[in-house]
Amino acid sequence: MVDSRLNITAAATRMHSSQPGISRQLRLLEEELGLKIFVRQGRALARLTPAGAQVIEHTQRVLDQINCIKGLSVEIGNEDAGSLSIATTHTQARYVLPPVISHFRERYPEVKLHLHQGTSEQIAEQINADRVDLAIASGHSDLYKDLTLLPCYRWHRTIIVPRAHPLAGQPRPTLADLAHYPLITYTFSVSGPSSLHELFAGAGLEPNVVLTARDADVIKTYVRIGLGVGIVASVAVDAEADPDLVAIDAAHLFPTHTTWLGVRRATLLRRYMYDFIRLFAPHLDRRRVDDARDAPDAPALEKLFSGVALPQR
Repeated sequence: MVDSRLNITAAATRMHSSQPGISRQLRLLEEELGLKIFVRQGRALARLTPAGAQVIEHTQRVLDQINCIKGLSVEIGNEDAGSLSIATTHTQARYVLPPVISHFRERYPEVKLHLHQGTSEQIAEQINADRVDLAIASGHSDLYKDLTLLPCYRWHRTIIVPRAHPLAGQPRPTLADLAHYPLITYTFSVSGPSSLHELFAGAGLEPNVVLTARDADVIKTYVRIGLGVGIVASVAVDAEADPDLVAIDAAHLFPTHTTWLGVRRATLLRRYMYDFIRLFAPHLDRRRVDDARDAPDAPALEKLFSGVALPQR
């Protein structure tokens, strides 16, 4: 009625009904609600009552939600179209995901991808706000209690220095060696296995961290200008892209990390989401992903992956 400017005849035409039929339905509605929706002048509708305006407002919201549900039904019906939002770190987005996303885009050109980059804590916030479908990170699992965490690959830290640096000729530097130099590394958590301070403290040493950054490229920039010794993820070092830097394996100094992909158990995973997961981690086929999401607790999830040899990067 409102869309027809309260013209009953026009409304009847739009609804393929009759004028008396529309008038009768309006009166039945008012009787059922126990209030007047329209002010009438004879048989014509003059305007909405204050109560009627509120009824129309709520009705419009319901219709909007119905349209959203219809749109969702159409989207789900088309398994090759939709959207995929991923919260991840700069290292994953810059060094690991490009070939995965390239292959995914070739396979699903109609899927809109959204990357949200941040620290482990920021990724957790994105998840808690229900703004992303998947999360990819290496942060401590305590931050992501609402997710099923699927292990993808293992990595370690690498030391980077200019070619003329004294450490460039040391294939296995110690923590004591590193303690002699200013350090540049990621913005890691203040505690737990990612904390340089705790690792050095265990050896009775104090690291001189002069700069932290989320971006490995930023760390490399400051290493190049001589600000300090860089400590980055092994996946962030490329001999061809960084010919002026010497990369020193630090697996003997720092613990190995596991990068995981997280998804809520209640999330409706589309076919293209399963395919994205497998492109990122080939051992995570649909059956294994579903089994992991059905695991009742952490020990059951760990058992599920106990025989899986994760790739090293």
